[in-house]
Amino acid sequence: MYRIMLADDEGIVIDSMKFIIEKEFGDSCEVEYAKTGRAVIELAERFRPDIAVMDIQMPGINGIEAMKEIKAFSANTEFIVMSAYDKFDYAKEAIKLGVLEYINKPMEKTKFVMVLKKAMELIDSKRRKRSDDLLVKEKLESIEPIIENGLIYNILFQEHFEEDIDTYKTILGVDTDHAYMMCVVCGDSQEGTHMTNAVGSSVKISKHYTEVRAGLKEFFDCKIGAVMANKIAVLVLSKEADMDYNSRIELIDRGRELVRYLRRRFDISFRLGIGSVRPLRQMGESYQEAVSALLATTGQVAHVDDLPIGCDYEKDYPVDLEKKLFESVQRGDYNEAALHSVSFIEWMKGFDGKNIMAIRLKLLEFVLWAERLAYENGGMTYRFGSRDSYLPELMAIERTEELQEWFLNKIKLACQNIGSKRQERSTDTIKIAKDYIGDNYSKDISLDDVSRVVNISPYYFSKLFKEATGENFIEYLTNIRIDKAKELLTGSDLSMKEICSMCGYQDPNYFSRTFKKNTGLTPTEYKEKHA
Repeated sequence: MYRIMLADDEGIVIDSMKFIIEKEFGDSCEVEYAKTGRAVIELAERFRPDIAVMDIQMPGINGIEAMKEIKAFSANTEFIVMSAYDKFDYAKEAIKLGVLEYINKPMEKTKFVMVLKKAMELIDSKRRKRSDDLLVKEKLESIEPIIENGLIYNILFQEHFEEDIDTYKTILGVDTDHAYMMCVVCGDSQEGTHMTNAVGSSVKISKHYTEVRAGLKEFFDCKIGAVMANKIAVLVLSKEADMDYNSRIELIDRGRELVRYLRRRFDISFRLGIGSVRPLRQMGESYQEAVSALLATTGQVAHVDDLPIGCDYEKDYPVDLEKKLFESVQRGDYNEAALHSVSFIEWMKGFDGKNIMAIRLKLLEFVLWAERLAYENGGMTYRFGSRDSYLPELMAIERTEELQEWFLNKIKLACQNIGSKRQERSTDTIKIAKDYIGDNYSKDISLDDVSRVVNISPYYFSKLFKEATGENFIEYLTNIRIDKAKELLTGSDLSMKEICSMCGYQDPNYFSRTFKKNTGLTPTEYKEKHA
């Protein structure tokens, strides 16, 4: 079916064209007409014609101007211009508008039918292309999750990554070499860093996977993996090779909006870990950072830059014991790490106690790995020559009891470094923040200002500050200002306006209300009482 619109101010011309169309094309055409420029535009807006046969000279708005208006909202309409005015200027204007044909009146029936057939062929071609494009899009959308999950799988497990990465980039339209990973974790509720009912929530979220994908893509330009346990790995493309402070804060805010959206939509608790921007071939490391960020804090959204932050085994190798040992070290829990360490040494003695060299090497491997965890999670400074005595010390020891003692001492030191360095970094951060507040309380400073000074997002800094001081930022700043106001009220002859300004308040009335709220007295009452 073709929708044909006739535009001419002569009724006899319209009747003639309608007669020819009905005779030549029968019921395959739906025809409507208008006799003025304005009526033609209004008809086109409602009728959305496939073909418009336009007279140039019509009452009011001429045909050329009418076509300009129609093309603005009906770009696929094919125009045929018909006019008794064989003027070159009109022809030029018609050509600029992409008119299919320019026919002079009186029209020839054969010419008119030929031009209509030509227009119909163009319309059919466009419709076939549109249909083919939709079919391709439909097929791509159905397999896109599979391809994206393949990319994520390659990234996380490094299977044939070098061979396949360019193919994945081409298929998925990835035009950048940098990205970062996010880890979306769900559960019924959050207990510390742990999400409860991981199995049940993963089943529930798997049923809504298509909707979850759509939600993630509304917030981020990303590629999404399948549900793995109660986690979804998400690759977010980045045009830049790194991320500055402002971009990180914006990202964290967007992440928090995403978490709230998913919670409302699916009635499940969510957390979001975010790794650093890296080359695509290092997304495995970025994903591990995202997971580590979630383990290092109880916040709903955790970015690795805010925090101090397998293989096959022979039969009977205590993989779980090894994992528990390093989880204890990573937490800085020496007591638990010592228990696992002794258990592992006992396993080695029972497995092949005579192979003293294998025991030495395994203990050295564990110490180096424990210290690596200390470097990564405790904020320690790596020094190239700091461990050059380890191998000679081990080689000089012949008894497993002495090896155990050496090993436990190193594990203890690693655990202590993790705990103390984290505390030191946290303490240093709070000290810097307090010093800044103490030096600038008289200015209009905000949580964002202090967060920028210590290079931590406002969300995480606020949490850290409250844990360290027992007060939120506003409470702490207000107390500093009120204490200074007390000092000035009793130890100077400054006016109330001057004291107000020196304590960071621009509005004397607000200062008075705040002072009374904190002390129970107005500034004047306090000054008189302590005169």
